[in-house]
Amino acid sequence: MIQQAPMYRTHHCNELRSSHVGEAVTLCGWVNSNRDHHGVIFIDLRDREGVTQVVFRPEESAEAATASHKLRHEDCVRISGQVAARPEFDGQSTVNENIETGEIEVVATGLEVLNKSEVLPFQLDKELSNEDLRMTHRYLDLRRPRMAANLKSRHKIMKAARDFLDETGFIEVETPVLSKSTPEGARDFLVPSRLNPGKFYALPQAPQQYKQLLMVGGVERYFQFARCFRDEDLRADRQPEFTQIDIEASFVTENDLIALTEGLLAKMFKAGRGVDVAVPFPRITHQEAMDQFGSDKPERRIGMEIVDFSDTFAGSGFGVFKGAIEKGGKVRAINAKGFAGVTTGQIKRLEEVAKEAGAGGMAYIKAEGGEWKSPIVKFFSEGEKEAIRTRLEVEEGDLVLFGCDCWETVCEVLGRLRLEVCHMQNLLAGKEDELDFLWVTEFPLLAFSEEEEKWNAVHHPFTRPHAEDAHLLAGDDTSVYGSIRSQAYDVVLNGVELGGGSIRIHEGKLQEQMFKALGIDGEEQELMFGHILESFSFGAPPHGGIALGFDRIAMLVAKEDSIREVIAFPKNNKGADLMSASPSGVDFKQLRELYVKTTFREQKERQTQQQPEAEGNKER
Repeated sequence: MIQQAPMYRTHHCNELRSSHVGEAVTLCGWVNSNRDHHGVIFIDLRDREGVTQVVFRPEESAEAATASHKLRHEDCVRISGQVAARPEFDGQSTVNENIETGEIEVVATGLEVLNKSEVLPFQLDKELSNEDLRMTHRYLDLRRPRMAANLKSRHKIMKAARDFLDETGFIEVETPVLSKSTPEGARDFLVPSRLNPGKFYALPQAPQQYKQLLMVGGVERYFQFARCFRDEDLRADRQPEFTQIDIEASFVTENDLIALTEGLLAKMFKAGRGVDVAVPFPRITHQEAMDQFGSDKPERRIGMEIVDFSDTFAGSGFGVFKGAIEKGGKVRAINAKGFAGVTTGQIKRLEEVAKEAGAGGMAYIKAEGGEWKSPIVKFFSEGEKEAIRTRLEVEEGDLVLFGCDCWETVCEVLGRLRLEVCHMQNLLAGKEDELDFLWVTEFPLLAFSEEEEKWNAVHHPFTRPHAEDAHLLAGDDTSVYGSIRSQAYDVVLNGVELGGGSIRIHEGKLQEQMFKALGIDGEEQELMFGHILESFSFGAPPHGGIALGFDRIAMLVAKEDSIREVIAFPKNNKGADLMSASPSGVDFKQLRELYVKTTFREQKERQTQQQPEAEGNKER
């Protein structure tokens, strides 16, 4: 008869309840806190699931009680004992209603120290403002209940997504991580090939071409939790490596993919936050989003919609507004309700934001003390003032902010001012639980880059033009490119873009026209995209898809402000992993095997080489 080895532990630290009283148990975890009450030691034992109070009494086990005096915070221990109801003390209940195991305690009969802990570089029960210290000791930071909860939530929504997509007929397929570099999009991370000297792979920014080729291959419904890499500047919702839910399907319409995504997100938020998400989501076009909110990922919970006054000021006595309109520009404004008490410092900051967005300055009106205070009001007619008052619903205490320039600049200026005013007024306080999902549709297909003097794809070069505008791509008149709409759609939550997708081009001729519009000639097309153009000639089906930023979804489900809080081992804002000290240098032998030589020289080396040269110049 085979004897089973004893279990390392019988329960986790959030499992015991009053129904377990009298049972012999074994727990494992870390010492969260310890307290000495007249020789009786109490510790809170913590594992991933929660906390259990353990009491060491000399009469129960003198050996364990003696050893417990030497325990310190974060020692890793194994404790055996018996579950008991928490007793009364001086007629008062000692039940702790703040934890789920608060009705019981474990009376220890055995203690095994699995590993002692040194003094930690920071306290786990306090929030730490020093991000570098947190990232350097990330393995300790992950012991916090907040971080444990975030990782568990991430797991739950990933499982929910997998289950939903499986139930709707999708199959998970892995695509290559080592792929080909293409000039579109952000910078690639390059990987030198030892077997092909002088040539490089690129880590995928997204598996776009592969998933379209899977559709050509008849897979029909594909998904993947894809690891993606982009060598770009970082921010709170961006990392150099990230995870996206990549989805592609054949024989589908835009409405099919939008409905699928809504069901997927509803399932994920139900699993992660326990809330029911109302579907379908509202939809607005890209033009409407920019006109009303100055952003293609609008934060609508703060109000402050942009109002157009171009018709009002077309013949105005205020030359700045009139001149902008005569040049084909726009005059628009927002009403920051109740913000007439804005400080001088805040006004300066708003002016900085406007200038950073491309404005020459910022005009404003304070409705304060029964009058409108502004140097520009004297130039307005009574009709113009009435139009502002009526259309912006201006009341005592309001602050009106204007933007005047070309359409793009006015959108950018007022869009940024809305968010800055929101921050200054703390307008989102109390709205943390509101979920404002939104679709933005009909994005422009192409955008002109003044710096590069060429047209670029707004999403990517495989996005299909809107059926009504496709003929504009076929002609030689490039001036109409900016008016071509695409069959592209982004899903937004509370001002954060969760993801975007499109119906794809599946015909070789149309794809060649798109490449031509992007300035990619026939030879370059064959060199960079010959494989996908060839695949389209073999009965490629109509198809489309979407990619959702999984880290951003996890961040919003967990009510965090940065995706670093839902990633186990993130990089800092300089793209560095402080814990493992990467990126790091490599030895010469490794570079030689790859036929790679770096042209970068450390500062000290340059100074050493420059110093003798400078001294030699002095001698001459």
